[in-house]
Amino acid sequence: MLAQLFYQILDWLSSFFTLALLSRFLMQWTRASFRNPLGTFVVAVTDWAVRPARRFIPGAFGLDLPSLLLAWLTQAIFHGLVLVLSGADAMPAAIGGVALLAMVGVARVMIYLLMGVVIVSALLSWVNPYAPLAPVFNDVARPFLRPVQRVIPLIGGIDLSPMVLLLALQILLSVLATLQRSLFPFVIG
Repeated sequence: MLAQLFYQILDWLSSFFTLALLSRFLMQWTRASFRNPLGTFVVAVTDWAVRPARRFIPGAFGLDLPSLLLAWLTQAIFHGLVLVLSGADAMPAAIGGVALLAMVGVARVMIYLLMGVVIVSALLSWVNPYAPLAPVFNDVARPFLRPVQRVIPLIGGIDLSPMVLLLALQILLSVLATLQRSLFPFVIG
């Protein structure tokens, strides 16, 4: 029971930091403003790791590669610790297995982040489109909603693209969970 609690705390901490790093990555990629409480929080939580990493890892094509690589590294450390602590000495405990688990972990956190952004953006568009954080959520959600909006027109003045995107993200999340369980059946979460 104590081991399970320790695992949950490690999972929460690594997922939180990965989420913050991926938020920074997405906000920079979509050119969302960091001059708001959310942007300030994301920078405050991640700056201690991203700034030194930028000396060694350059950005490319407008992408914040240090944030993305640090998100992967956070998940790799988490999954490596879990595998070592669980006593799994099979071949997935090798570096390649941990690297693959970390990629799946980053993809899962990214999907959860996108789902949250789309939900908040849709809710703010209905409840308070002029809220101070609405432009940030709209800027981050727009590149993912735009392709769906091209295919699905407005129906009665209602944009159904968030629902379609959320369904697609949920399906992708299920596929990733199935892939993770089939490749690494001993991994929890």
